[in-house]
Amino acid sequence: MPSGLLLLDKPRGLSSNAALQRVRHAYGAAKAGHVGSLDPLATGMLPICLDEATKVAGEIVGGRKAYAFTVQLGARTATGDVEGPVVESAPVPALDRALVTVTAGAFLGVQAQTPPMYSALKRHGEPLYALARRGVEVERAPRNIEVHRLDVERVGDAAIDLELECSKGTYVRVLAEDLARSLGTVGHVIRLHRRWVEPFRDATMVTLEAVLSGAERGDLPALLPIESGLQGRAAVRLGENDVTRLRQGQAIAGLAEGDPGAPVVVRDGCGQLVALAEFDAAGTLRARRIFNL
Repeated sequence: MPSGLLLLDKPRGLSSNAALQRVRHAYGAAKAGHVGSLDPLATGMLPICLDEATKVAGEIVGGRKAYAFTVQLGARTATGDVEGPVVESAPVPALDRALVTVTAGAFLGVQAQTPPMYSALKRHGEPLYALARRGVEVERAPRNIEVHRLDVERVGDAAIDLELECSKGTYVRVLAEDLARSLGTVGHVIRLHRRWVEPFRDATMVTLEAVLSGAERGDLPALLPIESGLQGRAAVRLGENDVTRLRQGQAIAGLAEGDPGAPVVVRDGCGQLVALAEFDAAGTLRARRIFNL
């Protein structure tokens, strides 16, 4: 059974779950999960974790993400992107790059953002987008996000190209609407491409076409090892007896202290990945995830 990660370059027009299921089927994986949803409109990096690699999805999802996107000015849509009907129109004032750059700069830093109704967040087990499609709107609590970088790449008569680096949980559609309001008009996203997800800033993506054609030939693209999703974590090596004890759910005392609560990659004497664990305040190592490789 395959265990590893695939950095899929998700095509436009396909939901994240639909892309995930095609990849899972191609590799014959029993379990699969994706890191951070992309709207059907969006393209770009969608990390997919297969089988044992699903245990590290939670370690990846909290990382920074980078996007390139285009805001069409003059019209706001129900969905915040090109796929929804126009619900508001407004004239577009004369804009220049300097003005847009200053306005975009005001969005840098930590801020509260209210998730849109057209999102995969759930209320009583039902996705908000399902409620929105029925014309139901519910209150959504604002969430703190952080915009690390928002660069203006091009300013046209009624469209702006931007590049964004942000924290998890950031809705680019909401940011685009807020930016348009600050410029004295309304807007919606017509292009959205995710460039990378930490820790895969410089990694190569694989197209869905390459996966599907590879499955037909019996020559699937190679998966990244599980460890690739754990870059930057501290690591410890354990002897055979301690590895056995850890696999049995026992804590290992007497090791060098690490930062309490921080994830630690555990390997055996041969360097094989064993677990993701953490030290407590007393320096005792406890497993968070055991890998069966």
